[in-house]
Amino acid sequence: MNERRFIPVSIAVLTISDTRTLDDDRSGDALVARINEAGHKLAARAIAPDDISAIRAKVQAWIADSGPDVVITTGGTGFTGRDVTPEALEPLFTKRMEGFSYAFHRISYEKIGASTVQSRATAGLIGTTFVFCLPGSPSACRDGWDGILKDQLDYRHKPCNFVEIMPRLDEHLRRLKV
Repeated sequence: MNERRFIPVSIAVLTISDTRTLDDDRSGDALVARINEAGHKLAARAIAPDDISAIRAKVQAWIADSGPDVVITTGGTGFTGRDVTPEALEPLFTKRMEGFSYAFHRISYEKIGASTVQSRATAGLIGTTFVFCLPGSPSACRDGWDGILKDQLDYRHKPCNFVEIMPRLDEHLRRLKV
């Protein structure tokens, strides 16, 4: 029997909000609780205002610091004038994860019906760091984690998961150095 062992990954959580603080950030709390329950490492946690430059600066600083394997944002994925998370991060994606949005909406539709179309949940790679942008409600964060991220960030999940491909995310860069 070839049982895989759990491999914890380093995850940063960024809440996008003009009104939340760490004391009342229920969405960030929901994600941190699930990260800890799963056995992963919380690399960092912060709150950024609904501002493209501030969101980009925080995520880029975390990635440049060789910190997290994964960044999960919560908030700013709607349609109001202040919802700018996709605009901030999608231009930085080196690879876009089209299936994440589809899977998130499928899970969300089962719970809130057609209202799921009001979310622009998105994901991709920035260099070798996975970035997932979830809506700002605690329920949406739980749905995204429980329905997608929990399994995809668990090396034991079969038939495939993100953890097993992490060592190969920079293959194109290593070929250029040869």
